[in-house]
Amino acid sequence: MKSTSGNAGGAQKKKMNGYVGFSNFPNQVHRRSVKRGFNFTLMVVGESGIGKSTLINTLFDTKIFPDREEMPPSAEPIKGVDVTSMSADIQENGVKLRLTVVDTPGFGDAINNEEAWQPILENIESRFDAYLAQENRVNRSKISDNRIDAVIYFIKPTGHCLRVIDIEFMKRLHTKVNLIPIIAKADTLTASELEQFKAKILADINYHGIQIFKPVSDEFDDPETVAENREILSKIPFAVVGSEKYVDRADGTKVRGRSYPWGIIEVENEEHNDFIKLRQMLLRSHMEELKDTTDMVLYENYRTQKLLSMGHVQDNGVFREFNPLVQMEEEKRTHDAKMQKMEAEMTAVFQQKVHEKEAKLKQSEEELYARHKEMKSVLEKQKAELDDKKKRVEATARPITPMEQQATKGKKKNIFSGF
Repeated sequence: MKSTSGNAGGAQKKKMNGYVGFSNFPNQVHRRSVKRGFNFTLMVVGESGIGKSTLINTLFDTKIFPDREEMPPSAEPIKGVDVTSMSADIQENGVKLRLTVVDTPGFGDAINNEEAWQPILENIESRFDAYLAQENRVNRSKISDNRIDAVIYFIKPTGHCLRVIDIEFMKRLHTKVNLIPIIAKADTLTASELEQFKAKILADINYHGIQIFKPVSDEFDDPETVAENREILSKIPFAVVGSEKYVDRADGTKVRGRSYPWGIIEVENEEHNDFIKLRQMLLRSHMEELKDTTDMVLYENYRTQKLLSMGHVQDNGVFREFNPLVQMEEEKRTHDAKMQKMEAEMTAVFQQKVHEKEAKLKQSEEELYARHKEMKSVLEKQKAELDDKKKRVEATARPITPMEQQATKGKKKNIFSGF
């Protein structure tokens, strides 16, 4: 091997001199994937009678949805929005697909459709929560993935702009699923009306910041793929017509379509509607991208927000490459910061002790001064009382006469004369 370049992200690019076989790895993945089969979960949202069942049956060329039973006039209509799912195992050219279609009967059928999207949003989030719970199990050998890979949202062909329910639904769900808006029953509008209607829909979507799924090309795509992606982008939102019936054309051939007095609308004719481009994006060219976007972007964003709301904190240091010198510098900075913190804490404790001692000494000094003042006041009061008594005694005492003095001396002699 010969070195062709320097370090690129920590690894060197090398040129091989011969064939070793690892380029066959994609074929190994392909064989294993074909053996295991694939899962795809698709949700359809729209008003009753707008053509959801017909379009799904047309897309997969099989009876995914059974024929609708006519409800008797006395039957009560569905109250609220229900979320139901049905699965089917289908196979094409040896490739097995477990298809799950989630239907939302009752959406948009009520007079007051306020928060009609809430049951649908809760269902999508509950699927994320179930997958997250399985990821956190000790034994993860059998993880069931029923997350919604794409949502086809059926827009009523009014010819005007998006309705409030359309905008509110897409605003609530565009961060949780791959939104694919389509104009249902496009054969009710003329070509010019469809062109204007598409422009109005895209303007509303851009104005409200709604994210819809769009094919993205990169440097690894060949010119043909880039051109196909550009064509698909030009058709969004897709104006489609679905039909499970075959009609006869003028040349006698049978085609899937709808027959009218003025002519035939062919489902698989790109000049009549965008069904081919929708099927190409959804099944033939971008099914894996839809699944990857669900797993790596939409689910990861939901998972991050969910774990953060539960108090989990990401330790980014776990994912950094180990460098001994950087590690030593970080440890030194951490140690220095720790020592500075300890020094600051010790200084704060010392200052607090000094303040407490000074406060205690000041309190003792004040108490001694108060006692001294009190004792001085008591002594002064006692001295004043004694002086007052002395003055009273001196004022009331009379002078002693010579005879009283002589008598006093005589009494003293008599007292001591017995000795």
